[in-house]
Amino acid sequence: MTEILGTQPAPTEWTVYVTAVCALALVVLRRPWLLARNAITIAHEGGHGLVALAAGRRLEAIRLHSDTSGLTVTRGNPTGLGVVLTLAAGYPAASLLGLGGAALLGTGHVTLLLWSATALLLALLVMVRNAYGVLTVVLTGASFVLVSWLAGPEVQSVFAYAVVWFLLLGGVRPAFELQRKRRHGGAPDSDADQLSRLTHVPAGVWLLFFHTVAISALIGGGRWLLGF
Repeated sequence: MTEILGTQPAPTEWTVYVTAVCALALVVLRRPWLLARNAITIAHEGGHGLVALAAGRRLEAIRLHSDTSGLTVTRGNPTGLGVVLTLAAGYPAASLLGLGGAALLGTGHVTLLLWSATALLLALLVMVRNAYGVLTVVLTGASFVLVSWLAGPEVQSVFAYAVVWFLLLGGVRPAFELQRKRRHGGAPDSDADQLSRLTHVPAGVWLLFFHTVAISALIGGGRWLLGF
């Protein structure tokens, strides 16, 4: 426990910048993004599930699909604050996880971040109800376990910074993708559209909220990672 809660030396500057560039490439380049986006979907659906439980709703199932879409099924009042919070939690989830990870890395808690991520993935795995989703979460969790157990401090640091940069940068792109789909008449039942029907607030306002959270988290988390 002492080892997990302890701090590790700050990484070299090249570690911070190189991992940022690699994460940016995964987000910007189409083919790498199609694969890496699965991690953002895990965070997205996990955000729905976590907030649903916190809001007193019953979490029944989470499904992750090979096209990087996902579905979280909850039960409870079909209207009200609980369902609004649950729907609103998906798109900001990756960015907020990245921001929390940046806070931990900014204080040198690399090991704590790796084991915390492993615990969250294990909790998510319990609620996943399809084979592809189980495979995706198991492989993601296994990568954290292997790095935490077998890798040295330098490799752990590189891995942790790459993951956090990816969450911060990757959390920005999905809202723009949704905005583009809606502009062409797609995604009529998106989180933003469901929130609009529930709250009578235009979907564009909810999209602006998603953009604001993601960009603010990127700026704040980036400052922590870069040591500003």
